[in-house]
Amino acid sequence: MPRILVVDDDAAILKLISVILSRAGHEVRTSSHPVEALEMLNVFTPDLVISDVVMPYMTGLEFLEQVRAHEKRASLPFMLLSSHAERGDVRRGMNLGADDYLPKPFTPQDLLTAIDARLRRAGLAAQGASGTEAKALGTAQVIWKGQSVSWVSRKALELFFYLLEHKEVTSWQAAEALWPEKDEARASSLFHTTLHRLRRSLSNEAVVSTNRRYTLADDINPDYDAKRFELLAKQAEAGSLGLEELRELAGLYGEFLPGVDSPWADDVRARLEQRQLAVLGIAARMAAEAGRVKDAAQFHQRALVIDPLSEQDWTGLTKALSALGDPRARLAAQREAWWAVDLE
Repeated sequence: MPRILVVDDDAAILKLISVILSRAGHEVRTSSHPVEALEMLNVFTPDLVISDVVMPYMTGLEFLEQVRAHEKRASLPFMLLSSHAERGDVRRGMNLGADDYLPKPFTPQDLLTAIDARLRRAGLAAQGASGTEAKALGTAQVIWKGQSVSWVSRKALELFFYLLEHKEVTSWQAAEALWPEKDEARASSLFHTTLHRLRRSLSNEAVVSTNRRYTLADDINPDYDAKRFELLAKQAEAGSLGLEELRELAGLYGEFLPGVDSPWADDVRARLEQRQLAVLGIAARMAAEAGRVKDAAQFHQRALVIDPLSEQDWTGLTKALSALGDPRARLAAQREAWWAVDLE
């Protein structure tokens, strides 16, 4: 499905567009701040960017300039939202490289028609363009040139994700992380063998070396689910996501690189767990405040699966189940996990 990034400081507009586009089958990401949106573009490559013109801190035109200044985003389809009073800004925007604009107010059909036209002109198929994807949450998979990579070795895949996480490393840093039990000479030998296998799995130019430091090539900039999850979790902690968006975000979470038992992967798992717990905590609170008690109970239970010692979640689960008249409230009050029974 086509992926769309929407940037607007008006929360109501963001919500409206997100609902319209999601129902139409698009994958939508939203941001209320252009600077935050620029950070999102480092880990999320959309097929189209939609931005308001008038925003605090950075205008839509300044945001457009920042997007176009990046070589890889110079041709990224970009649409401006404007009111009648901002038509002069729209002309400037088109001169700066905007592809289209949509006047406010607009109807859902206006929005969808404009987007479909822009995506068609960009040559995108209904299913969107295929690119490089790195999937580490609940799986360990890399999509390269539209196909799943058949790795020469499991350690080559691990080295790929280690480079994704750490950007630039020395051979010794990578060797120590992936083979902590080996002596220096053996770990170094294993690193160079694994590096060769990584290049065989992708391409000889996949990893570049400068002054004995290694990094993934500039043209390998995958849509990395772990980084996308963390970025959206930060938005959640900043209060930028609604309850349904929080539910969707919590659903993205999964064990980082299952089957990889290196200490560096454990560190990432611990970091992501804390993010997920924060997301679930926010979602549980919002659900309770909205009177959606069953939802609150589900979020608390999911948190307890990760952290069985969380008193805050045991208390919240007990309260929610009691309000529902659920007999499992007694088990929750006694801190007994029954998780074989699904709350849904």
